[in-house]
Order: sequence, then C-alpha cells, then structure tokens
Amino acid sequence: MIRCVIVDDEPLAREVMELYVSHSEELQLVGVCKSAEEVIVLLGKEAVDVLFLDVLMPGMSGMQLLKTLKNPPLVVFTTAYNQYAVEGFNVGAVDYLMKPISPKRFSVAVEKIKDKMLLRKLTETSTNTTSHIFVRADYQDIKIMLNDILYIEGLKDYVKIVTTDKRIVTLTNIKGIMTKLPPNDFIRVHKSFIVSKKKIDTIKSGALLIGEKEIPIGLTYKENFKKIMGLEE
Repeated sequence: MIRCVIVDDEPLAREVMELYVSHSEELQLVGVCKSAEEVIVLLGKEAVDVLFLDVLMPGMSGMQLLKTLKNPPLVVFTTAYNQYAVEGFNVGAVDYLMKPISPKRFSVAVEKIKDKMLLRKLTETSTNTTSHIFVRADYQDIKIMLNDILYIEGLKDYVKIVTTDKRIVTLTNIKGIMTKLPPNDFIRVHKSFIVSKKKIDTIKSGALLIGEKEIPIGLTYKENFKKIMGLEE
C-alpha cells in the first residue's frame, strides 16, 4: 500500500481528497493535516510515501514546506491556481492537480505515483547491489570483492575467478556463478567466460583484452555484447 497524507487548510477540499483516497485500492491514508506545521510533526512520527499538498495555506505554503524537507516524500500539489504549476514541477512534484479535482484526474495522479515509486525502487536496487560474494575453496568460504574481479573462466565443473591479485578455483559452473553477480556490472561473452565490463581495456572483432589477457567473444554472445557495450555496426 502507498501511505499518503492530505494537507489542505480547506475542510471541503480535505473531505473530497479523503473520499478519493478511500476509494483507491492502492492508497492508505495515514494522516490529514490543516497546515504545513502539522505535517512536519506527522512526518516525524509516520512513514509517508506521498503528500497530497495544497500550495497556498496560511503560514508556510506547500512550496516552502517541500523546500524545507531534507528527505521529502513524493508530492502531488493540489490547488486552484495554475500559475504555480511550473514551480511545482521544478521542485520535483509528481503531479499538479487543479481544483475542483475530478475522480478521473485523481486516478491519473495515482498511476503517476505508482510509476514514480517503481522507478525509485528499481534505481535503489541497481545502486545498492552487494559489494562482494563468497565462494567455497580450500575448505573455507572466501570473500571476493566484486570490484577486484577481472574475469571468470569456466572449467567444466569448476570456475576460475581471476582478480587483481589472485586466482580462486571453486566447485560450481559458469551459470551458477553468474547468478551471484550483478548483471549491470558483469557480462557473459563466451560459453566459458564472464568479464567485468569496467575492466575491459580493448575490444577487437572477435575478442577483448583485459590487461594482457585476450578473451574470445563467442558468436552466440556477440550481438548481445555489442548491444550492452553500445558498439556501432
């Protein structure tokens, strides 16, 4: 569920938004506030995904509130004044709803919120990948930093992991080791080779170089490799 808060100094506007939220299967209302000061207190107590935030309110405006928050939730501005729309999007608002807000237009805003939250989740996943893996070798679990891996070579039932300072042979296959690696950083270029993309020094017609090591690019993997690396025909 998407945890939301309604912030508006007008009672009728709050009632309309509460009705829309109650009819949404995706939204969970965790608070209704009459002012920016009230929502600041609430944000200190509750986890909130999105604010439905009025622009003009007595005291601190919605725009001013958003600029004061260090880690603000997503924001959908609600107002009767369209002259603030550009500023609203400039401060990162997901949407800008003009009063009176129709149910259909509210639903569009909810879809935008869902898309934005999914994008954030995907971005966090890609940027917070693990920094290391453990492999079994010599009767112990050995920690290998992903940034140190140059390439991995498949040797039937074993793989050889070559790093900047060592070589480790572990009992697994090339498919098995690939599942442990972040796909954004490693690419399989041959039935027997996985390489670290950022460690590639030179790309030739049918091979690549990592340092002085020449690694073949298999025909089956060539097109995908060129696409990922952004190589022109």
